[in-house]
Amino acid sequence: MVEVYTANDSIGGGYFTDAAMYPDHGIYNPLGNTDPNEAYVCFTASTIGLGYEDMIAFVHGRGKIGNIEDTTRNFVYADTSQGIYPNAIEGYTMTNPGEFWAIGLNQDWSGGTLAWLEELILNRGTWNEEIEDFEVTQSLLSCVTLDNLCPADVKVEFSPDGQVGYIAVLADNGTVPISQGRSLYPILWKTTDAGDTWTGPIPVAIAGPGGIAAIHNFLSDEELAEIYGVPIPDREDIEFTTAYDFDLSVDGWGNPQIAVICGITGEDPYSLITAQSEVSGYIFTAAFLITSVDGGENFFAYELGRQKTFRGTFGDLTEDNRIQIARTHEGDKMFVSWLDTDLPGVTDNIQPDIWARGVDLVLHALTHNDNYEWSPNNVTEFSEGMWQAYFFAMGNEIFSENDIYTIPFVYQDMNPEDPSEQVLFKYVQDFYYIPPDFWIGIDENNMVGINILVSQNFPNPAKGPTKVTVTLKEAANLGFEITNLMGQKVFEIPTQKYGNGVQEITFDTSVFPGGIYFYTAISGEARISRKMVVE
Repeated sequence: MVEVYTANDSIGGGYFTDAAMYPDHGIYNPLGNTDPNEAYVCFTASTIGLGYEDMIAFVHGRGKIGNIEDTTRNFVYADTSQGIYPNAIEGYTMTNPGEFWAIGLNQDWSGGTLAWLEELILNRGTWNEEIEDFEVTQSLLSCVTLDNLCPADVKVEFSPDGQVGYIAVLADNGTVPISQGRSLYPILWKTTDAGDTWTGPIPVAIAGPGGIAAIHNFLSDEELAEIYGVPIPDREDIEFTTAYDFDLSVDGWGNPQIAVICGITGEDPYSLITAQSEVSGYIFTAAFLITSVDGGENFFAYELGRQKTFRGTFGDLTEDNRIQIARTHEGDKMFVSWLDTDLPGVTDNIQPDIWARGVDLVLHALTHNDNYEWSPNNVTEFSEGMWQAYFFAMGNEIFSENDIYTIPFVYQDMNPEDPSEQVLFKYVQDFYYIPPDFWIGIDENNMVGINILVSQNFPNPAKGPTKVTVTLKEAANLGFEITNLMGQKVFEIPTQKYGNGVQEITFDTSVFPGGIYFYTAISGEARISRKMVVE
């Protein structure tokens, strides 16, 4: 264990003015280093000092893995003259080039309460080799919301190469008519230069015309009749909302991947119907991976699984499904997990298990459960954590070796009646997926707004001529390329104009060494890739 931070500014009575809360962390590995002892655990946290009048709010530092005494801590004080009021860090990531980003809400606390200033505070940590620590620069990003409603959650993540990144919030900025004043939805900002500049906002409409088909269609007619009666409304007229937390990743092609629970908006604005359906036994929600293949121009979604419960109460703490996402290092697969209690007669999320689902972004395939059903896997079933995986976390990348995708989970074992008692964090070491687990394909009719559909090559595996069909919904420029596992281009058809309809592409695989390849159809910003095996 590497202890990276200890509070030591005591004013008596067990109160420390530098006590830290809401921690986030990542690993910084110096360029070219292969010795884990020479890497660093880096962290951010929030502190309050003596109260709002003396708020420090943001502390960062690092601890060397091979030397537990080699630690730093650096306080970033509020710069109220510049209108910057640090608060809790909401979103955090460590990029592969070795920067950290910590995003917070700019809320003026000088009057003793929190007043949302419609800005995000961007803390960017850059490694300084001379001092062997991060130096932080701060900037503000406009985040205008309807009726000055503070975002429910904030996240930040970058692509595996660290160049393309997204900041996302769950909020309502008034730009989605059906959701205006009623529902939450993701809103994004994008960078293509490693965070030097950001463009946005980019609202992701999940409801109404132009919304996401998979979200519109996850509930049965019978379930909708329980809420609205008969006849049920047109699905494009139904108010859908996200829940109050989410997670964010970016794939290997620079596309945003949003893991979130979605459901029907309740009677009150920004509420969520969480009653259990008498028809299905599920609550009126589902976990989704909202995704794009064209850099955030258009979105569709994978439905990952339904929930039986939503919120759990433990003493004076509450916790929702706490959905999270991780990717392979290459960014070609995503893994989403959440908490849910599936026990007869239990309607609150008070005896949770961890549930997980994998998505192959190349094959558009989802994992099955242990019974080969269209359902997520219960990670903690029949384990020490069964029915008591309170407050869990997963890494933002998984371990991948020899086509075994091991997902690192940690859950908190505690007394649910009194969470102030000592807790124990337990590591799930042996949950993994393998390629045969990915076998349930997405209905590509759900890919609303995407102009291009790409088939699996046939035959596959191939050892001679093989054929791919590319369907263009509208006339467009189309290019085609094949890369090997090293990312090296081995075949290319230059981009040219094609009419709408089906285009057949045939190529000879006998000129390629045996192995795994990826072929990609490119139309504008859209890139659709699939995996091919050459014998």
